Amino acid sequence: MNTTTRRKRGARLRRFIPLYIMMLPGLAYLIINNYLPMFGLSIAFKDINYAKGIWGSDWIGFKNFEYLFKTTDAYIITRNTLLYNAVFIVLGLAIAIAIAILLNEIRSKMARGFYQSVILLPYLISIILVSYLVYAMLSVDAGFINNTILPMFGLDPISWYLEPKYWPYILTVVHIWKGAGYSCIIFLAAILSIDREYYEAAELDGASKWMQIRKITFPMITPIITMLTLLGIGRIFYSDFGLFYQVPMNSGALYETTNVIDTYVFRGLMQLGDIGMSAAAGFYQSLVGFILVLVSNYIVRRFDKDNALF
Repeated sequence: MNTTTRRKRGARLRRFIPLYIMMLPGLAYLIINNYLPMFGLSIAFKDINYAKGIWGSDWIGFKNFEYLFKTTDAYIITRNTLLYNAVFIVLGLAIAIAIAILLNEIRSKMARGFYQSVILLPYLISIILVSYLVYAMLSVDAGFINNTILPMFGLDPISWYLEPKYWPYILTVVHIWKGAGYSCIIFLAAILSIDREYYEAAELDGASKWMQIRKITFPMITPIITMLTLLGIGRIFYSDFGLFYQVPMNSGALYETTNVIDTYVFRGLMQLGDIGMSAAAGFYQSLVGFILVLVSNYIVRRFDKDNALF
């Protein structure tokens, strides 16, 4: 390597030093939060003995995983986890896209900012507070629905926290209400980045607003839709713990429709105190999610390479 080449590389490196320094906090957080804990995967294959420590505990192979697969509730918690997340992905994306398109049609920046803030507010509310808001709506004695809505139609009060059949709908509504505002901001940013000349040309050709959405907006934001869908599929074996534990108030009568892998493992951990079992469940969820992302991405690549994650 000659002197001139070395100088050029040195100059290039010095030019990017401020960017490398700015990158260090985020890189440190990524390593500490995402990669160092991976050493704890060994807990899933050990019978943890606090006296011996993690590394000194006995190796028991896949016995911790038997808890998830041999229990009589395995089918119920797996079914609930998959079906809820599938509905959340489909409805969540559809409603978020619809909200983003509606916000994009608001021409006043002040009005658009106001509506964005209002829609985003539920996402910022603690799930504990959300659970009490839901309770204020569904309480048998003082709930708004039982005391105001149902009497208007001549219906008797419903014991919501004792009726499992209503909770798939309640949890879906709560999840969409809380999360759609955050997702719609991502889609709105993508829509706002579309060159307005496309829409102006479409208007000159006589295209209706619906045609513009179909032929311009949807194709342009397809990569974002694909990316969020793939990420959602990757976490399809995970659940929002607060949504399924706090919102139903941990009511035992609702376990049939509110119990998912995360809540089941938590209750098992609280009763048995078995850390190895809970680590095995987390490892299982991560592994299945990783495989699903690979498979989904492979399918996307077969049809459209440009929209694949990798």
